[in-house]
Amino acid sequence: MGNSAKRILFVNSEIFPYLPESPIANIGRYLPQGIQERKKEIRSFMPRYGCINERKNQLHEVIRLSGMNIVINDVDRPLVIKVASISAARMQVYFIDNEDYFHRKSVYFDENGEFFKDNGERAIFFARGVLETVKKLRWAPDIIHCQGWISQVLPLYLKKAYKDDPIFSNSKVVLSVYDDTPAELPEDIKERILFSGVGEDDLKVMTETNGINLAKLAAEYSDGVIFAAENIPDEIKDFCQSKGYPCLPYDAKSIEDGSYIEVYNSFYDNL
Repeated sequence: MGNSAKRILFVNSEIFPYLPESPIANIGRYLPQGIQERKKEIRSFMPRYGCINERKNQLHEVIRLSGMNIVINDVDRPLVIKVASISAARMQVYFIDNEDYFHRKSVYFDENGEFFKDNGERAIFFARGVLETVKKLRWAPDIIHCQGWISQVLPLYLKKAYKDDPIFSNSKVVLSVYDDTPAELPEDIKERILFSGVGEDDLKVMTETNGINLAKLAAEYSDGVIFAAENIPDEIKDFCQSKGYPCLPYDAKSIEDGSYIEVYNSFYDNL
């Protein structure tokens, strides 16, 4: 791409202060700000989990972007878009919302510590919700940076279901892999993922429905990978490195001192 990455779309699983501080949430908060300060246009998305206090964080619905339905498992699910501002960063965050999927008080696990049975559908809804909203914004990203496991359906959809959409014709995908890989996923996720332009042959890497294979599926349809945590399963790292595209190694010091932002910015420009 060489110095032409002007518009960066961030698809985050977590952003501080909407969720507590964590390595993913902190990068979700500070990386978009740092990229914006380097004169790039940015848009940033995350799910509107039910534990996010809308009043405290001043979320409000964007009527012009809401109103469409996304069909999953033959059920129409209303897509609601909300927005809030991080004033210190002069940055807006868009939230993908739906009452059935995101109005629960915990993020991925129920009160018994069980992984929600519809987490696969939630990831699918999030991915399609982001892509449909970006289409409505008529904002063509050069780079789409996916962070966190719930964003990992998006690369497949971008390269298959949305490949002919002019909004995404020049978009490249950067995948940040963390140590948030779920041990297992709902068994029906493969069936639910199938969508316009996405067939069973596109899911060959999903030999078992687990987080490792979901990460490999995302990597299969990405253009570059960032290893953003220390304890990433070797199976994921080996798969990514076998693809022949750029892989940025984990650097704890750069994340600690904030210099990773410049490194990531260069990674976008050279993709």
